Amino acid sequence: MIIKPQFKLKEYENGLYLVSTPLGNLKDITIRAIEVLEKSDYILCEDTRISKNLLERYQIKSKLISNHKFNEKKNLVKIIEYLKSGKIISLISDAGTPGISDPGSILVNECINNKIKIFPIPGPSAVAAAVSISGFSDKFLFCGFFPDKKQQLSNELKKICGFENSLVFFVSPKKINKIIPVIKKNFTGRKIVFCRELTKMYEEFIRKNVDELELFEKEPKGELTVVISEKKINKNLSQKLTESDMNIVKKMINKLSTKEITDILSQITNVPKKEIYNYCLKLKNEK
Repeated sequence: MIIKPQFKLKEYENGLYLVSTPLGNLKDITIRAIEVLEKSDYILCEDTRISKNLLERYQIKSKLISNHKFNEKKNLVKIIEYLKSGKIISLISDAGTPGISDPGSILVNECINNKIKIFPIPGPSAVAAAVSISGFSDKFLFCGFFPDKKQQLSNELKKICGFENSLVFFVSPKKINKIIPVIKKNFTGRKIVFCRELTKMYEEFIRKNVDELELFEKEPKGELTVVISEKKINKNLSQKLTESDMNIVKKMINKLSTKEITDILSQITNVPKKEIYNYCLKLKNEK
């Protein structure tokens, strides 16, 4: 059954509309998204074959323009001209919210530079969907796709492994076995969930402890959204200032207030604020 808006379409301003589209299940689209796509003079899309399935489902007749990472710069002048002439243009990706690890940021920035209005039409997001079912902290860092080269990948994961909250990233099925050993090396003690084929018929969530990860025997089908759990901090460790901590305090004691030193040191150690504060007072009283 095709659900159509039951109210008169409002007049939309000309400009660029970033329209979120379903991750897989075509029912996961908002009425507002359908309305905007119907009103668009042109719809920019990654793969016209994929986008046609969605548009045909909702009987949307707007003209499609192929706009992917290999031609988005080439298209830029033409699209900006259309927008300046008063056209309504929508940007969609193959799935989810455009501009997030998908083409779009180049056009958005060009619109900003030309003072062309940009409107977000929110909806499905693989990142939000994956975090919501992970059971991990809802404070997270989104990393997008990691680099392909082994050394760059290793450097990137080493850089973020100290981040205490959850981590979310995308990975293609062809590259998942390349990244698993690096995850095991950098995220020991944490949990992980692989979200595959989100919202589709064969949707699957694979939950593991990072230390127990093994390579996939067969290449999984569909792009993976991966969530790594927050870092567990042992509150029983480092309850006292170390000699190194004390030296840091001594260097700052004449430059910063007791409160400022306490706030800074509490962020880089697990020492209670009271312990740091009292040591600062002790140093000041010794003068």
